[in-house]
Amino acid sequence: MENFIYDIPTRILFGMNQVENLGKETKKHATRILLLYGKNSIKKNGLYDRVIDQLNKENIYFVELSGVDPNPRIETVRKGAELCKKENLELILAVGGGSTIDCAKGIAVQAKYSGDVWNDLYMDKKFNLITDTLSIASVLTLAATGSEMNGNSVISNMEENLKQGINSYLLRPKFSILDPTYTMTVNQYQTAAGIVDIMSHIFEQYFSADNKAYLQSRLMEGMLKTIIHFGPIAYKDPNNYEARANIMWTSSLALNGLPSLGKKSTDWVSHQMEHELSAKYDITHGVGLGILTPHWMNYVLDSSNIHRFVDYGKNVWNINEGDNWNIAKEAILKTREFFTSLNIPEHLSQVGIDNSKFEEMAKIVTRRGKIGAMKQLDYNDILEIYKTSL
Repeated sequence: MENFIYDIPTRILFGMNQVENLGKETKKHATRILLLYGKNSIKKNGLYDRVIDQLNKENIYFVELSGVDPNPRIETVRKGAELCKKENLELILAVGGGSTIDCAKGIAVQAKYSGDVWNDLYMDKKFNLITDTLSIASVLTLAATGSEMNGNSVISNMEENLKQGINSYLLRPKFSILDPTYTMTVNQYQTAAGIVDIMSHIFEQYFSADNKAYLQSRLMEGMLKTIIHFGPIAYKDPNNYEARANIMWTSSLALNGLPSLGKKSTDWVSHQMEHELSAKYDITHGVGLGILTPHWMNYVLDSSNIHRFVDYGKNVWNINEGDNWNIAKEAILKTREFFTSLNIPEHLSQVGIDNSKFEEMAKIVTRRGKIGAMKQLDYNDILEIYKTSL
């Protein structure tokens, strides 16, 4: 096991009616805030009114910015940053899913940064330039990205057809409120996409060729089994609290740093490939991952990493018959079948994507060289996986 330092500053308030603590929690950090949210969902389910009531009770001054897109735009980041500067705001309260929280993080950086965050940070990856940010807090309404408990932010630039991410310890929320009841109004499509996104976050850390970090692998297998058990329940019965609660907490744990501690390497190829799909075609992130991941699995499987697929097959899917190759291939098939049961397409052509941009996408994915920990992949490899996924 490798050395590591683990420090999660985010305070989690989990369970029903935890939003009643929002005002007091916010006032610990700020009295002037930006209230950031998406379209109209939080107004339809009553959460907006509860948030406003909490802020008013504590006499917290707030400015609203709504309309955050599912793939949040750099234009919204810039607009939010200008609002924060103009109004002398101290904290950004993101009410929504991962897209809203990711957008809040971009705003938090840009509001304190003299340059342009898109060029310097999201594109050039100069994360050392992130030395000061506004504070961030969240009220989560969609279990998927884990952004409520990590320092990641992914933003889209539709003019350049690019989707890029940043990471900083300073971008971890001060607190996040996780009430599973607010995910009950999420429709089947978004529920399925969130389930796949959670599993993909675990896959990216679980699948690496090294055979160390025994504890981390067992933790991740437990998370995967939890999602495989409760995912279909939430999909069919959206009001099942136990299912929604287990999915929501697994989502946070999947990407808060805990699963990969002590591991030598993690992969993230599927995510890098999918970011190009979202950038070029604006498709739902989880759906893109659900299409790509099993194709990636089949492509990278070889004798150097089969042990990881065997562990996955035996410990997650309870496949114990046949040789290692049969177990590995059956595990990949089980993954695809699970995604299909949630109505996730198997091929890119099913969501209206053709091969016209594959070469451009593969070049962007590998612009800094080979990628991947399960197997090092170059331009031709990435291009082939896109083609296989078509």
